[in-house]
Amino acid sequence: MKSLFDTVSFECSKNVTRTYSTSFTSAVKMLAPPIRQDIYNIYGFVRFADEIVDSFHDYNKEELFDLFEKDLAAALENKISLNPILNSFQHTVHKFHIPDDLIAAFMKSMKMDLVKTNYNTDAEYKEYIYGSADVVGLMCLKVFVNGDDTKYQELKEGAMRLGSAFQKVNFLRDLKADYEDLSRTYFPNTDLTKLDEASKQNIISEIEADFEASYQGIINLPIEAKFGVYTAYIYYKKLLSKLKKTPSEEIKNTRIRVSDYQKMQLFAKCYFSYKLNSI
Repeated sequence: MKSLFDTVSFECSKNVTRTYSTSFTSAVKMLAPPIRQDIYNIYGFVRFADEIVDSFHDYNKEELFDLFEKDLAAALENKISLNPILNSFQHTVHKFHIPDDLIAAFMKSMKMDLVKTNYNTDAEYKEYIYGSADVVGLMCLKVFVNGDDTKYQELKEGAMRLGSAFQKVNFLRDLKADYEDLSRTYFPNTDLTKLDEASKQNIISEIEADFEASYQGIINLPIEAKFGVYTAYIYYKKLLSKLKKTPSEEIKNTRIRVSDYQKMQLFAKCYFSYKLNSI
């Protein structure tokens, strides 16, 4: 029975999330149980695509990505895949009618990482951010609103801005690894070898504007999603706060983290805020 294979596939997506991101896993656990699995399914898909372009240095990445893309197309058409991650993802795509253009934009940005190392213009930068982050937020939003297209359109801009904020925080936190290991720089008009406080502050101001623009959307999310998304929002804002206080020279040479103790404090604070209806 395919239902048994689907169960195995779902567990694979869940395990991918647990293995690659303990922080995201914690946030997903704060979503309502009926929607958790579909967010795991989305994360597993985007994580595997990202791993191909970022991690498999000893293999032919272009060939692997091409195979992954073909398998994705077959999974979406046939509503099944022997790749359990793609089988899980296609299930969620069809269940919530995730548009093809969101998936295509994501795959396009991942392909850019195979060949592109510098984003020299705002247009290039925004196109990459849209495909690598904004559309992932929109995929999740499709799950959160559960078919309510009016609600989706209302919250669409906030979901995109939140996705942008998360991605840009990751870019700033991972400057060292992206530059040294992958020879990539994402922020346009910024020489990372000479990153100074003014350049860092410009980046941070851009991220703060994204966070501010996304907040009202979080407040208006369905109750099933609000607590989990708000928790992720607070976690990333804490990361940004630490980056803001870190000298630019240190950001270039280390990876800023939120300690497990600080994470527990943040999650407790979010829980009490949620229970007191202050969000």
